[in-house]
Amino acid sequence: MTHHAFLRRSRRPRLLDAYGCQGGAGKGYDDAGFDVTGLDLHPQPRYPFTCIQGDAVAFIREHGAEFDAIHASPPCQHDSDCQRLQGRDHPDLIAPTRAALESTGRPWVMENVKGALPKLREPVMLCGAMFGLQTYRHRYFETGGGFTLTAPSHPAHAAPQAKMGRPVPAGWYGQFVGNFSGVDLARRVMGVPWMNRDGIRECIPPAYSAWIGAQLLTSITLSLEVAA
Repeated sequence: MTHHAFLRRSRRPRLLDAYGCQGGAGKGYDDAGFDVTGLDLHPQPRYPFTCIQGDAVAFIREHGAEFDAIHASPPCQHDSDCQRLQGRDHPDLIAPTRAALESTGRPWVMENVKGALPKLREPVMLCGAMFGLQTYRHRYFETGGGFTLTAPSHPAHAAPQAKMGRPVPAGWYGQFVGNFSGVDLARRVMGVPWMNRDGIRECIPPAYSAWIGAQLLTSITLSLEVAA
């Protein structure tokens, strides 16, 4: 890997999408107005923008300050109920990732699942119902580097939710985790038409990061105006 691959010229602020997987978060930040570069330990041919292969913690420490903002989604398997039930062991990367993010001096967002709540600092919870999506998919977002979020109102969960792995009846909401059925439906509901099942079951719906990105972009713009 060459570290020059991510140095693209753009008038838009540059955002690093660490642990980017197939690019759900990255797509939302792009929609919000960022020039997005992905970063993942494994090759991600479905990632919709430039994507670097490498270790996220090491790369953030070495190159994170070269971006205007950073989003990081450390693997959630360590804290997911499904993986614990199956007795699988996964690394806990939340603390190392936070330390790397804090070392950059840049505004940042770190996302994870409900099981990670005890380790997250004052996170904001986002739900698909907040954005008119037919899935609940609660995700939690910690922020730092001078950037803060205020949670939107959380609508009641009025629609029933299909059980994990089961087909989604009309009028119900899908979970789209594990070995779920209905990939085409999940693509439409989540707004990720380029993804396969592996990407969908782990992704952040782009609507979430587009909402965050709009506020992050405003924060960065205001900071630049103050500095000028």
